[in-house]
Amino acid sequence: MAWGYLTTVFFLATVKFMFAPAAGRTFDLPFWETFMACFAGGTFGAFVFYFSSELIIKYSHKKKVEKHEALERQGIAIIEKKKFTKTNRFIIRVKRSLGIYGICFWAPFFLSVPVGSIIVAKFYGKLKKTFPLIILGMGINAMITTLIAYIF
Repeated sequence: MAWGYLTTVFFLATVKFMFAPAAGRTFDLPFWETFMACFAGGTFGAFVFYFSSELIIKYSHKKKVEKHEALERQGIAIIEKKKFTKTNRFIIRVKRSLGIYGICFWAPFFLSVPVGSIIVAKFYGKLKKTFPLIILGMGINAMITTLIAYIF
């Protein structure tokens, strides 16, 4: 067993889940080892970012308010950023069309595990079934992407 390669795939899956199986294939890891490393890494990343998302969101808001107050004290005009970017519109469209299942399954996969987990927690964090759905999505996505990486 190549622990260094497995660790690399694990940590790659905690951040950018979609590309981790290709790394396992590049390292010549067996299919099941790649699948398990991707699944475990994605689940670990989702756990960390999902359950710390409230702190991350509060910290981000606090820093934004401090920045605005500092600019006001200096007399610099505050230029507001766009609220409806293409990414935000895409996320809302997915939320409306696919609901909780679409966000839980696909946001961590397509965006990244940290961003996707925070978005899921922001939209559906109060529901108890949200995190188990993320884990189910990680398992399904890990199986599909690992199969694709090893077939092609």
